[in-house]
Amino acid sequence: MIIYNVTVKVEQSIADAWLKWLLEEHLPAIMSTGCFASNKVVRLLEVDDSEGPTYAIQYHADSKAGYNRYIEMHAAAMRQKSFDKWGNRFISFRSVMEVVQ
Repeated sequence: MIIYNVTVKVEQSIADAWLKWLLEEHLPAIMSTGCFASNKVVRLLEVDDSEGPTYAIQYHADSKAGYNRYIEMHAAAMRQKSFDKWGNRFISFRSVMEVVQ
């Protein structure tokens, strides 16, 4: 299994609206691509969230091919939609992991 992890720090001023958008619009759109089997959204604890919360969104792909298909066919458009809606009021970084056990 491959985990595509997107960690996002969101400005406090948009935090509630952003989380609602993530759960109701963005996640369903990504899952509708068929590239991932499941997902999980977690909030980081024991971090400085004075400027806003930090979330990790984990997308689980059954294979590297599914992840690759997402990156090649959908990632750029999904990222652009995020920036079009929220501008620079969030920062994110991505990592890709393979489950070994």
